[in-house]
Amino acid sequence: MAPDRMTTGTHNSVDSSPAWFAVWTRSRHEAAVHAQLMGKGVEAFLPTIPKWSRWKDRRKRVDWPLFQGYCFARVRPEQVRVVQTCGGVAGLVSFNGKAASIPDEEIEGIRSLVASDLQFDPCPFLPEGSRVEVIAGPLQGVTGRLVRKGTRARLFLSVDLIGQGVSVEVDAADVRGC
Repeated sequence: MAPDRMTTGTHNSVDSSPAWFAVWTRSRHEAAVHAQLMGKGVEAFLPTIPKWSRWKDRRKRVDWPLFQGYCFARVRPEQVRVVQTCGGVAGLVSFNGKAASIPDEEIEGIRSLVASDLQFDPCPFLPEGSRVEVIAGPLQGVTGRLVRKGTRARLFLSVDLIGQGVSVEVDAADVRGC
């Protein structure tokens, strides 16, 4: 089941302990929402990745959101309304109209990765077997089925009529779901 992006009410739960929620932001408002949440005393997390931006006269290292359009807030379910009232917030990721919490270990895993010296890049979550399109490189525009994921993805291209196919390795960041 696909998540609803907006929630109309607060999450009703018997457990009122703080939980992490994914805050869906307006385009390029992640940092502003993060700052507002912190200003309201809400524990917030905005994982970023350094990238080089180029202007006509200079290059500058800029921290970009790891997950564009999202930041995370840790609140009790009854405090969800505080998050929703921040400028730039489009809503909370929800299922069946209720804000969906994120397990602490998932957020801690992302925190550990961001704090490490490891090289990482964002990539879409595409399950194996998904139909994908190559968006960069010599195979740009080609569609196929994702066979294996990892730092390298294996793409299966087929000619269904004759029941034959070929597989090729492509960079996982160069494919997107169809």
